[in-house]
Amino acid sequence: MDCKYFGICGSCTKNEPYKKQLVDKLATIKNIFNEIYNDEIEVFSSLPSGYRIRSEFSIYHDENRAKYAMNGKQTRFVLIDECPKVDEKIANLMPRLLEIINQNESLRTKLFGAEFLTTKFQTQVVLLYHKDIFLIKDELEKLSNTLNISIIARSRKKKLSFNGENLKEELIINGKKFLYIISEGAFLQPNKIVNQKMISWAINCIKDGKDLLEMYCGHGNFTIPISFKFKKVLATEISKKSIANAITNCELNSTNNIHFVRLDANELIEAFNGREFKRLKDISLNEFNFSHLLVDPPRAGLSDEVCEFAAKFKNIVYISCNPNTLKRDILKLLKTHKITKFAIFDQFANTDHIECGVILKS
Repeated sequence: MDCKYFGICGSCTKNEPYKKQLVDKLATIKNIFNEIYNDEIEVFSSLPSGYRIRSEFSIYHDENRAKYAMNGKQTRFVLIDECPKVDEKIANLMPRLLEIINQNESLRTKLFGAEFLTTKFQTQVVLLYHKDIFLIKDELEKLSNTLNISIIARSRKKKLSFNGENLKEELIINGKKFLYIISEGAFLQPNKIVNQKMISWAINCIKDGKDLLEMYCGHGNFTIPISFKFKKVLATEISKKSIANAITNCELNSTNNIHFVRLDANELIEAFNGREFKRLKDISLNEFNFSHLLVDPPRAGLSDEVCEFAAKFKNIVYISCNPNTLKRDILKLLKTHKITKFAIFDQFANTDHIECGVILKS
């Protein structure tokens, strides 16, 4: 990736030819897991640049002009006017947005952050202010209409939205289209192409699916496409907003075999141990015949309790954004399971980040 800020911007850490980056990342994973796994590891690549559909920038004010800023490698921040990592629609919008903002003192003053999100159908920008955004409501609405984008403005305990809050996205998984509604602030995988590859890989690894239990399901990113491999699915998530999105996404995709329930990991385990929850009042766990467990936890990985719970399932699909916590958890699961498939997904080209997928079978 050709970036004029590489070496001074703290975001990217790799600037070698992209194929070399993949070779190095594969070597890193082999080194981490060499004591427990030495078979084939599939590698799923990204676009080397232009892959991020979600990006966040600080705003720095220099001589009465707002400028984009990133954390610096040697300094607190570095001013930028472009970022090769971002999707083409974001790249084209970034200068246009600042040009208009810099022509309007009300929009520029006390602006400290801009977050971009784009899908196949829409683009959204979240503007963060250190002032009462209701004082610039008319200017924000005009900005939204001029750029024909969704704009959400936030300041302390206040929010304004223009041209909608929710975004609609389309993923193509194994040749089939899936639609998603994502609320502002909900988690969305930043690399759409690799996300599609990751979901396809998980689906293709499923054999003899009966019923599926999914933890950390979010808005149904994996749940909905993978549900067609199972008779029934129970999917859990702690975020109320994500569960609401997931239920809507089921309706969008005419999926009728999924039960979404707002439970955190510990509550789910307690439910399996007999604790009653109002949120489960219409669901009988005894009616499920779970053949698979799918987990996609945050970077902290699985707790000891969740690992112990996971060991009860014959098949485990583990998606991880942290190879070190993945290894820690797999070492516990190897008491009852063995690794049958391993893949890495390059969600963030030009960085050290590595996403992994592992299939474990008892």
